[in-house]
Amino acid sequence: MPSSEGDDERMTSDSTKDHLWWQSGVVYQIYPRSFQDTTGDGVGDLEGIRSRLDHLEWLGVDAVWISPVYPSPMADFGYDVADYTGIDPLFGTLEDLDRLVEEAHDRGLKVIMDLVPNHSSSEHPWFKESRSSRDSPKRDWYIWEDPGPDGEPPNNWLSVFGGPAWEWDEKTEQYYYHAFLVEQPDLNWRNPEVQEAMLDVIRFWLDRGVDGFRVDVMWHMIKDDQLRDNPPNPDYSDDQTPYNKLLPVYSTDQPEVHDIVAMMRDVVDEYDERLLIGEIYLPIGKLVAYYGEDGSGAHLPFNFQLVELPWDSGEIYAAVTEYEAALPPGGWPNWVLGNHDKSRIASRVGPAQARVSAVLLLTLRGTPTLYFGDEIGMPDGDVPEDQIQDPQALNLDDPSFSRDPQRTPMRWDDSEHAGFTTGEPWLPVGGDAGVTVEAQRDDPDSMLALHRRLLDLRRREPALQIGDYAPAGIEGDAFAFIREHEGRRFLTALNLGDAPVTLEPDRPVRGTVQVGTDRPREGDEVRGKIDLAADEGIVILLEE
Repeated sequence: MPSSEGDDERMTSDSTKDHLWWQSGVVYQIYPRSFQDTTGDGVGDLEGIRSRLDHLEWLGVDAVWISPVYPSPMADFGYDVADYTGIDPLFGTLEDLDRLVEEAHDRGLKVIMDLVPNHSSSEHPWFKESRSSRDSPKRDWYIWEDPGPDGEPPNNWLSVFGGPAWEWDEKTEQYYYHAFLVEQPDLNWRNPEVQEAMLDVIRFWLDRGVDGFRVDVMWHMIKDDQLRDNPPNPDYSDDQTPYNKLLPVYSTDQPEVHDIVAMMRDVVDEYDERLLIGEIYLPIGKLVAYYGEDGSGAHLPFNFQLVELPWDSGEIYAAVTEYEAALPPGGWPNWVLGNHDKSRIASRVGPAQARVSAVLLLTLRGTPTLYFGDEIGMPDGDVPEDQIQDPQALNLDDPSFSRDPQRTPMRWDDSEHAGFTTGEPWLPVGGDAGVTVEAQRDDPDSMLALHRRLLDLRRREPALQIGDYAPAGIEGDAFAFIREHEGRRFLTALNLGDAPVTLEPDRPVRGTVQVGTDRPREGDEVRGKIDLAADEGIVILLEE
């Protein structure tokens, strides 16, 4: 790849030192059940993650976000927490977590944990105590309500996983609220005791050296204090889950939630350079409110536009422009292509366009999050109906809503179970020839090699880490944008279509291709307009 002796100097320039690690860095999400098993029980574990730190360091990412590993009955595979300050034996021990954090730090990698503050497991001691009696000192730690006049639930709110969001408790003759599974009762964040208990959880992990949190369903944490009915959704269609029949106007995104996020931010800010990420599925206009007043909110309210939008040049080009314009002063952008809840990018857009998407993700302004396996172009796995484990699909009795396919185990090599486990994997591994780390590691034309070149370029160039963004034109299925910092300028040109296209930016282009989906083109000079082959993306260093 074209480079110069000054690259390392640019990487450590004063301009990058003015930014925090999470602004210049790349986050890598690990779904721990599926990354690497070291015990032979078919489920990934913390030692498995530690054993694969070489891969993450070699790849060139900067931080690892680990989905929940707390003690849990696993009704929702760890998102039903029974102890917020422990590690489930399935994944290891607190000492394993400490060792992972220490070794990650030794390699310059940050560790981000999942925080699940909206709801606990029904097996959590807090809920057991709350459920024991109406007079329990922890009764108000959860959301309990009398039945309506007809004996039915207090309102019409629905569970994300199907059915009413209220569960009747025979012993105390009240309903409790659960936005997700019956086994996941929602905490009452209006209670100051709940607030303090969960803030202490944050302190517990930060004191152990964790570098930040991704906060699960942040926008759910406060509910309407009048428990008003949600209105019907006029745009509901049969291909959506039943939850979408109503608009969650009163059960999510309440104004008071920003006060709770500000409390979390205050605790995180007591420590040096720690990060608060919020999972928030909301339109951009509402999403950016989670940055908070004067930076009092989440550092990074997750931006899921690239996950949810059609793979269309016009829509994506416009969305980037809208997002950039909507960011509050000091608000840092971020981008996500996939996660454990959404179909993998390689399955959504196909293998060729997945390569283009990598160029897009890693050159847009802001912090990118890369989902494990996407660096090798892993598609959704094939999970037979009789092997489905996802509670969403099982509760809805509809395999089309299963999230298992995007959670299938990492494909390390071509051995049995792809090097993930020596036992029987918790989900089938499956596999396509060549879609493994081993097969791609030494292949310069592979998806893995493309990711590594992009990450290497990004790490060496402040313009791609922290530089400004400017749109540079759109033509049919192709569009371009410029990243610039201290006079050094890069142009990214992307063809989201399956036919060649010529882009003519506002000003003639003069530069050299640094990284491209078609590797032999790297080093080519570009003069005037930009010719793109089908399914091609390139990053051009513009002449000064």
